[in-house]
Amino acid sequence: MGWIIAIIVGALIGWLASKVMGTDSQQGSIANIIVGIVGSSLGRWVFGDLLGIGAAQAAGGFSLAGLAFGILGAVVLIWVLKLVGFFK
Repeated sequence: MGWIIAIIVGALIGWLASKVMGTDSQQGSIANIIVGIVGSSLGRWVFGDLLGIGAAQAAGGFSLAGLAFGILGAVVLIWVLKLVGFFK
């Protein structure tokens, strides 16, 4: 059941981050899920572990803070992918 929730939340986070970054037409559902899950992990690491923001430990969870830090992490991931030329 945990994997199904991770896929659903990852898809939501990836889709919202792609809307923020303007890459929605370039990526499909699978890419949204991957960007959402990896972005949530990145958000937890950057904002929680490196910057010490306690609420960031919920990144990727189904809560307001979890979704917010997950989206922030996914936005950072899309930004990096744009830098290396994965998205235009």
